Amino acid sequence: MSGFSAEWLALRESYDLRARNPIVLDAVATLFKSHDAISVIDLACGAGSTVRALSSHLPARQRWDLVDNDQRLLTLACSGKSTGDVRLNAIPLDISGNFEVVLDGTKDVITISALLDLVSENWLDRFTRHVASHALPVYAALTYDGRIDISPSDPLDEAITSAVNAHQRTDKGFGPALGPSAAAAAMSRLEALGYSVVHGNSDWVIGAADQEIQLELLAGWAAAASEIEALPRRDIDNWLARRKNEVGARASTMRVGHVDFLATPIATR
Repeated sequence: MSGFSAEWLALRESYDLRARNPIVLDAVATLFKSHDAISVIDLACGAGSTVRALSSHLPARQRWDLVDNDQRLLTLACSGKSTGDVRLNAIPLDISGNFEVVLDGTKDVITISALLDLVSENWLDRFTRHVASHALPVYAALTYDGRIDISPSDPLDEAITSAVNAHQRTDKGFGPALGPSAAAAAMSRLEALGYSVVHGNSDWVIGAADQEIQLELLAGWAAAASEIEALPRRDIDNWLARRKNEVGARASTMRVGHVDFLATPIATR
């Protein structure tokens, strides 16, 4: 499942693309450099940003199975332009349930973007055991890791960030979410199952001119803090007003922490 609007996915895509860790991307390209063709399954594909970010790093002949529970997003993902011999196949499925069915068959790699921080510990255990049983590599990008840095600072920033991270651990459709601990948990489980892991930060770096995404993020963080009643609503509203003023004055910058990794079964290396 994606759970995000097409508008939000379109807004964040350029930041995602710049953020993807180049060392991890190079490791993906190196893993498949001797292949003539590749079969990819992209879980919670959204509007297809992973295809656009990764396809140029893969062998020319590609088949992508794009999995999402949102038919509108699947249509967008499959209608996007791609270069070379790239075939896109839409699979409508809510992966909070029986995701295993789409992982069986001939696949070369599983791709995931901005998903793992939404899943539960139980779901992650099922996923890692299943991919390990099939010796499938996993490229997981843009997993939020709990770091939010906004400049200039505000006295309530730390409290708001703590509230956001607490909200990230609530149920996102899979059970209680792993939130900021997800990337570390996934890498640890895969290493225990016989994988080697290449990883690196993939932070959003958001400049003073990037007002639209800043306003969206600030509103979302304020809403998250309000929803779990972490702070008095008046304090949250005042924080949001101060932050919006900084954005309007083009005085605000942000860094939002994410992690990318490629996990490869050691026996296949």
